Amino acid sequence: MKPTKLVTALLFATLSPTAFAQTVVVHAGRMVDVDKGEVLADRAITIENGRVVRVEPWSEASARNARVIDWSRYTVLPGLMDMHTHVADEGQSADPGAPLKSTPARDAFIGAKNAWDTVRAGFTTVRDVGVFRGFADVALRDAINAGQVPGPRMFVAGAYITIPGGGGEITGLPEGTVVPDEFRRGVAKDEQEVRQKVNALFDGGVDFIKVIATGAVLAAGTEPGESEYTEAQIRAAVEEAGKRHSFVAAHAHGAEGIKRASRAGVRSIEHGSLMDDEAIATMKQHGTWLVADIYNGDYIDTVGRAEGWSDEILRKNTDTTETQRAGFRKAVAAGVNIAYGTDSGVYPHGDNARQFAYMVRYGMTPMQAIQSATIQPARMLGREGELGSIAPGKFADLIAVDGDPIADIEVLRDVRSVIKNGKRVCDGPEECGPPRQDTSDGK
Repeated sequence: MKPTKLVTALLFATLSPTAFAQTVVVHAGRMVDVDKGEVLADRAITIENGRVVRVEPWSEASARNARVIDWSRYTVLPGLMDMHTHVADEGQSADPGAPLKSTPARDAFIGAKNAWDTVRAGFTTVRDVGVFRGFADVALRDAINAGQVPGPRMFVAGAYITIPGGGGEITGLPEGTVVPDEFRRGVAKDEQEVRQKVNALFDGGVDFIKVIATGAVLAAGTEPGESEYTEAQIRAAVEEAGKRHSFVAAHAHGAEGIKRASRAGVRSIEHGSLMDDEAIATMKQHGTWLVADIYNGDYIDTVGRAEGWSDEILRKNTDTTETQRAGFRKAVAAGVNIAYGTDSGVYPHGDNARQFAYMVRYGMTPMQAIQSATIQPARMLGREGELGSIAPGKFADLIAVDGDPIADIEVLRDVRSVIKNGKRVCDGPEECGPPRQDTSDGK
């Protein structure tokens, strides 16, 4: 019986570090320099101890006494970064109670598969912006860091800070359903409770905080345009996160929620679906990042209708999708900071790159779209010294694609090889790229 691809990946992930101690030189036929916004021909990228040490024109001398990875037929980019994912949760379905019917063990296996699908698609760093089962993302992050499962570098939120019955709760349940406490780690009704829950999440090992500032498309009984926390309550979360040298991401569809969150000092606005001109100006004024999932509405409309998702969800999705895209175009033109984020987990993991074409369609150049998924997220995370571009001193996160993403951004959906921290994650179209249906007979 053939080993599964996931088993093969686990073997890669658990190899001794000494197996990768030698100097490696990647011969890049073309290299996207996202710092300068240009594509360079025929580069040698030298990697030692998981980091880039040199980038120079290719020559035989540059590869002397090194193991060479020949990507001379490919375009090489920094590992991609998705700043709005739900890797450690089960995917969206028509059943609002599905998270309660799973188990911690099952969720762990689901998270491991999602992480593998994500990293082999070329996304070597993600933010997981919330889970229903508290701290499931912390456990997955730690397992990846320990080399126990393959996956992207993860920055995690642990749970949602949300009002009771709000956009971060499991809602739409049959009357009398009791939701266990582990699914309500971040539920907070006032400023004092916000502070308490934020600190409890940091004590549990999270990297940042996710506040649900408005209602949600996918949470029954809530409306995306309605604010759910006051500016003072959001500021309380920001202040507590600041004491932990961290930041807050705010789920905010409605214009008033976006303005409250931006003035309160959040690092990023997630979704931004109903932003108006004043909300865009407020984000610009405060340096707030926009992370907008502008592909996601098409998936919800198509698959949600086919699978019988509720009329309420489908209505709210219709109400926000095109408005979000129009606002995104305005935000790009206004020079708002924008980082790539897809809401993968609502749609299948591994196809994170599908959104690039939408970002180009709605106002970005291909280079800007690539930068939004590389150097810009690194800046948003405050990690531009070690992530986001191919440069000396940074982690050696590299992907190879067959084609020119500046001419055709869609080639980013077909990654041919991935390196994370200087180690091969996958190689070739059978191992890398979006998940493919396995038609083998298993023999």
